[in-house]
Amino acid sequence: MANPMILIVNGPNLNMLGTRQPEVYGHETLADVEASVRSHAASLGLDIDFRQSNHEGVLVDWIQDARHGAAGIIINAGAYTHTSVAILDALLAVQKPTVEVHFSHIHQREEFRHHSYVSKAAKGMICGFGSHGYILALDALARLIRES
Repeated sequence: MANPMILIVNGPNLNMLGTRQPEVYGHETLADVEASVRSHAASLGLDIDFRQSNHEGVLVDWIQDARHGAAGIIINAGAYTHTSVAILDALLAVQKPTVEVHFSHIHQREEFRHHSYVSKAAKGMICGFGSHGYILALDALARLIRES
């Protein structure tokens, strides 16, 4: 039997990790995050599909495709967190357990970052723990999958 697959979706500017505002987002690159996540997922018996795009429609397409084959979704929608009804609608349509992740503590930042459309479709949100938030999200999804 194949391991459950988790889609990990990363939104705009996350390809700039390590160089973009390291005082906020840290010095790890997205490739570093992916390597850590892949290792932890393997220890949990999960496979991952790790993706990043700066384009909203591409993110929506990937989320919709998750209907067939993904056991759950981890999403760091970046700035689209605060603006994208399209991503919210896609997450609601696929009906997969979803965990929202943010490197920074969005509620301690600018007022416009306090609102998340993604949260309306997510089982929970992990923010403020940097890249470790992805590890925490994997642990949460593994538990949700086992319990379902």
